Amino acid sequence: MAELTLTHESLARAREVVRPHVAPTATLRWPLLEQALGTRLWVKHENHNPTGAFKVRGGLTFMAHHREEGPGGGVISASRGNHSQSLAFAGAAAGVPVTIVVPEGNSPDKNAATEAFGARLVVHGADFQEALEHAGVLAEAEGLTPVPPIHPWLVEGVATYAAELHEAVPDLDVVYVPVGMGSGICANILVRDLLGRRTEIVGVVAENAPAYALSFEAGEPVPTDTADTFVDGVACRTPDPLAVDTICRGAARIVRVGEQQAAAAMALHYRSTHNLPEPAGSLALAAALGERDRLAGKRVAVVQTGGNADFEVLRRVFGG
Repeated sequence: MAELTLTHESLARAREVVRPHVAPTATLRWPLLEQALGTRLWVKHENHNPTGAFKVRGGLTFMAHHREEGPGGGVISASRGNHSQSLAFAGAAAGVPVTIVVPEGNSPDKNAATEAFGARLVVHGADFQEALEHAGVLAEAEGLTPVPPIHPWLVEGVATYAAELHEAVPDLDVVYVPVGMGSGICANILVRDLLGRRTEIVGVVAENAPAYALSFEAGEPVPTDTADTFVDGVACRTPDPLAVDTICRGAARIVRVGEQQAAAAMALHYRSTHNLPEPAGSLALAAALGERDRLAGKRVAVVQTGGNADFEVLRRVFGG
């Protein structure tokens, strides 16, 4: 099995590709969050990106490679939302047709945004895994290039935010990163290693979608039968082998966050920063708060991976 890798040259190229479309995002300290955590805390605000989430960076680098080195033509992928908007945005910028398969009952707001960015939307399957399998069928039938959830070209782009974080805050002790399919945590591990830092990279999953936590503990991919969580950005039940390999070699641990913890962190994040966090964007903060005792005196960062929260989800969380 190949490994995910990152070099100074590939990172520099990714930054050149991303820069015209995505300005460096803010890395900020918020006094109320630091009071709650009891130590110095920085928030990496990837919710400020053009699609409202970090994944747009990976979409841009994938499309650049696809046009220069790939087969060309249209691409297809499956997504619950942020990955789909990323590819739709990047495809429009590069002139590449994009098809996205989403499961039934997917976020209507994210579906609408994906189409607004220019992608063709196909609804199929009961969950992400079934949507992903159908995307493979359509790729073969229509001659489209499949874009997997984890790919070296995607991770290169995502690595640009991790590089920005370490430049803004040298000598971080711990970074908490939500884990959906794994591009974010893998990028953080690769950048940490490339820069020679000693920062702990801690992955965070939803308690009801523990596939990556189970995989980390087993040292190999461990699928689950369900991923029943309102935190749709991390609702994975079939981990990617490349991501699992990188995480097992480079993460300090994987923390599980309960539904109520995630909702409480969303509310705290909004009250403290007036930045709207999507459910997955709350997980890093929730995990850090759960490990408050072990973080005393440390320099901590959490990644607010995005701000694409459905209105109905916000009403339930903030109303509760």
